[in-house]
Amino acid sequence: MGSISFSSSTAAIGLDIGTDHVRIAQVKPAGAGLELTGYGSVEIPMGAVVEGEIVDVEAVTSAIKELQRRSNVRGKNVAIGVANQKVIVRLIDLPFMERAELEGAIQYQAQDYIPMAVEESILDFQIIGDYMTPGDEHMMEVLLVAAHRDMIANAVAAVEGAGLKLTQIDVSSFALVRALMGSGQPVIAQDDEGSAVGVIHISSGITNITVVERGVPRFNRISSLAGNQFTQAIANVLNLTFDEAESLKVQVGLPDVESGTSDVPEGLDPSLVQPVQDSLEREVNKFIAEVRRSLDYYLTQTAQVRTIQRIILTGSGAQLKNLAGYLEKGLQAKVEVGDPFVFVKATGATQQLVGEDRSGSAVAIGLAMGGLQS
Repeated sequence: MGSISFSSSTAAIGLDIGTDHVRIAQVKPAGAGLELTGYGSVEIPMGAVVEGEIVDVEAVTSAIKELQRRSNVRGKNVAIGVANQKVIVRLIDLPFMERAELEGAIQYQAQDYIPMAVEESILDFQIIGDYMTPGDEHMMEVLLVAAHRDMIANAVAAVEGAGLKLTQIDVSSFALVRALMGSGQPVIAQDDEGSAVGVIHISSGITNITVVERGVPRFNRISSLAGNQFTQAIANVLNLTFDEAESLKVQVGLPDVESGTSDVPEGLDPSLVQPVQDSLEREVNKFIAEVRRSLDYYLTQTAQVRTIQRIILTGSGAQLKNLAGYLEKGLQAKVEVGDPFVFVKATGATQQLVGEDRSGSAVAIGLAMGGLQS
């Protein structure tokens, strides 16, 4: 695999390999828009993928094969996404040069910006734009991506071991932006130059925090504070198995952030509600602090953006009851739950396949959308 691709291939199938599920989505052009024609999801054995990185190739390959059998997706060409601590996204400023010259220079320039050896990395870049400094120096903004070769090799092995052809490796955060905001769509009104949009994708094993300005993801950070950590906190306090704690987390959720009240699910022991919610509130407060640090860091690195007033929340972990309200209060920003079916339509049958996994489907759909771009 020569590089990570920002652009596209002819693939129209996205394969999202997560911590506890592998998801597949097939998208095709339909009139002036796009249509989801196939979807599927199967569980991955615990420990096969750790914090976004494949550690058990055979287990993941088996899950992909099972997904192919169960889903209505047909085709061998797939695009996958990567999101873990071994993927680095940096927005850098370089003296202006033509693309051909930059392709040669980036191998030497990259080492100044990435915390891994260039010879152990796969590099790709996208030119965002160019500008003149007050001293009349012609500069360019470049979005640089570096990924550890061994991590990429495991992903390639898992996909090809399942008999699929890998046509594109994308950064999962780019796929998310594509699915939730549309490819090439302006994210911010033209007169709102002092603002940006945050995208928070909470899966079971990792949280993907992205900042988008005018349709371009300019910042990305991966956090290990995610859905499984919320579940484990409940398990520890109540001395439960992980699965028991997960069930309680889904049933109880957080109390209403304003009133502090909550409904006790029918058939549930009321004495369990308070310790579950106390555990979740402690973890969510840590999570909010983590997100705030990431967003504040971004704001200190840019002169144009002064605030992040809008957050799009997605991922399977985003379904935690009342989480959006807690984030809205803690981050002092409008929080909305993202919908991957704004730009991609689904038939009734396909909607049924997605079912309750609507929030979890965003990465796979965004990867498939990328596969359709020329």
